[in-house]
Amino acid sequence: MQKGKVIAVIGPVVIVKFPPNEPPPAAFDILETKTYDGKRVVLEVVEYHLGRRTTDLGGHIARCIPLTPIFGLQRNAEVISTGSGIKTPVGKEVCSRILNVLGEPIDKRGSLGAKLSRPTHKKKAADLNIEKVKTGLRFEVMETGIKVLDLLFPLIKGTRTGILGGAALGKSILILELMHNIIKKQKGYCVFTGAGERIREGNELYTELSKQEILDRSILVFGQMNESPGARFEVVHTGITLAEYFQEEREDVLFFVDSVYRFAQAGSELSTLLGRIPSETGYQPTLTSEMSDFQERIRSGGQAAITAIEAVYVPSDDLTDPAVVCIFSYLDSMLILSRQHVQLGLYPAIDPLLSSCSYLDPLIVGRRHFAAAQEALRVLNRYEELRRIVSIIGIEELSKEDRVLFERAQRLRSFLTQPFFTAELYTGKKGEYVPLDRTLDNCERIVSGEWDKRSAEELYMIGAL
Repeated sequence: MQKGKVIAVIGPVVIVKFPPNEPPPAAFDILETKTYDGKRVVLEVVEYHLGRRTTDLGGHIARCIPLTPIFGLQRNAEVISTGSGIKTPVGKEVCSRILNVLGEPIDKRGSLGAKLSRPTHKKKAADLNIEKVKTGLRFEVMETGIKVLDLLFPLIKGTRTGILGGAALGKSILILELMHNIIKKQKGYCVFTGAGERIREGNELYTELSKQEILDRSILVFGQMNESPGARFEVVHTGITLAEYFQEEREDVLFFVDSVYRFAQAGSELSTLLGRIPSETGYQPTLTSEMSDFQERIRSGGQAAITAIEAVYVPSDDLTDPAVVCIFSYLDSMLILSRQHVQLGLYPAIDPLLSSCSYLDPLIVGRRHFAAAQEALRVLNRYEELRRIVSIIGIEELSKEDRVLFERAQRLRSFLTQPFFTAELYTGKKGEYVPLDRTLDNCERIVSGEWDKRSAEELYMIGAL
């Protein structure tokens, strides 16, 4: 074990000097030291300088990011290299527990009892069996029980779905509802990774999963907003490592991340603190490679798949933000939440015309489903055109045909709202799970005019007709 000493702390970057006659620690290796009052400090090596003129501090310098609080860390404190990177416990013993970035339990329920552990950083070439992945590809639709998702944006096993939106648009509630519905019906395993979000949200998630009795098939991993940028950056790799274990055991896994943007933001913070020159966009120059290292581990293989649902915070509702655009390229489906829908009380606030799904194809979802979705999108698109005209000249000036279509579209928009099980406390309405067949049948009847005598208000916040 190599031993060094702390020679400087610059913000959240700790600089450790090692003797020149010892082999240097590798990138991503974990170093351990203690504060003046005996608290453990865990550091991760991100850079190592051998040459004497590389830095003002001399050679054999390791620049590290902390994964735990460093308050009380002193100069000349002894540092010991563990010789390996972060390892997280894996296995069914970890289910129902809350872990931190290091795989340690933080729920005050004792030790994990897990017998296996896995490194969170892997060599992609050695880890990825191309033939196994190719033969394992299959398109299997996962029913979510949420009408607007099942109809227009079907969830396919082994894909990545992004939920994009600004603050207070319902990303976390939608993710929680998906966890509830899919785990109850599909009986798979779920790994939830909270990257850079609020402690309150993590507490609410744990309480809700316990109340809904689905905690025993879930693992929660948190690197929260109050933690160091190193913990917020590395926690997604801890989460995906847990998901990969269940995939290797031939278990389908749901992998939730809230939020991927905070992961990119933590990387930007670290890049700035390490003194790297930012790219033209203002983010770190390594944004694309860091994102690909994480996203490409989400895949199908053999008999099981990792299905990812990723919340993406959109700063200032700006969908052209460079970090958000970088995340776009890895997503198979994009659910864009609209502030206008929230103001109208349309929940879930998914904008069907801005959102997209790569797998809405008759060969995957079937001809009936595809036809129903296309007709619904046609009606909603025409409604948006007519809405602007109505706001100027009034509905009375529309032709009879356009007026009928306008009112049907209003019924369809109201019908695609839905009370959630996980939001009963806020809405006061009992949650509804709507099977896909019922959703298709009801939408076909609304669009064909069978429900023209009903008002849009009667179809608001209900389950099936």
